[in-house]
Amino acid sequence: MGIEQRKRTALVTGGAGGIGFELCKLIAADGYDLVLVDMNEMGLNRAARQLETEFGVNVQTICKDLSDPKAPGEIVNELNQRCVETDLLVNNAGFGLSGSFVDIALEPQLNMIQVNIGAVISLTRLLLPGMLKRDGVAILNVASIAAFQPGPYMAAYFASKAFVLSWSEGLAKELEGSSVSVTALCPPPTNTGFAARANSGTSFAFQKRAMATPEEVARDAWRGVKNKKVIVLPTMMNKLAVFSSRFLPRKTVTAVAGLMNKQRTATAVPNKTRARPTSEFAISKAG
Repeated sequence: MGIEQRKRTALVTGGAGGIGFELCKLIAADGYDLVLVDMNEMGLNRAARQLETEFGVNVQTICKDLSDPKAPGEIVNELNQRCVETDLLVNNAGFGLSGSFVDIALEPQLNMIQVNIGAVISLTRLLLPGMLKRDGVAILNVASIAAFQPGPYMAAYFASKAFVLSWSEGLAKELEGSSVSVTALCPPPTNTGFAARANSGTSFAFQKRAMATPEEVARDAWRGVKNKKVIVLPTMMNKLAVFSSRFLPRKTVTAVAGLMNKQRTATAVPNKTRARPTSEFAISKAG
């Protein structure tokens, strides 16, 4: 079988639910086989069965906790052992933490940085050399509307998404003229499990009536990947929010973000346990 006839394969982290799962549906509908990575084994198996039944594609799963720095290397080793070549890398896994920086324990914050930044960098660097040998290959990194401003009461999360956006833009420029395109998705708050896991459910940013749906975010993201867009901002309100922030003083933008992120109830209990990663597309909606 010639290489032009080989079925394409997408690797999606955080693919068991939220925006990641909705993306998997669109990717599968376009004929890609899938490798789903998530720490939720039951969710992985359920998602794989649904995708195989609905779209008739081959779906493999890898259960890994991306807060472990060794996980990306282990994932790539498994792919090599299974003779899987990655044509589309979706760095979607991630999570957020809400509350005053000093009230959130150190370990969860370091875990978040590892998932949101470390795993993204590692997986991309390990897979990119092989991807450059094939045509029509793409990388989709989930950032957030949070990437465009500082975010009091979610300060480390906002900073992690600013890194993903900046790095994605830089990498896209480096890869101009190659076979690999790079897209950064920057969604607004989305109606997924992100807010509950980030302890942000009572903040103004996560009022359900104002949130986007994972389906519409995924549609915009996949359209952007196919059109080789570097930055995708789903929904018109999201675009307007980013555009208008460019004309406001940085101090004002930061103050508004703080008001949106701050809990409307009593101060959050200090987070002394490791937060559970959720679908990164869900997280990116944590704007």
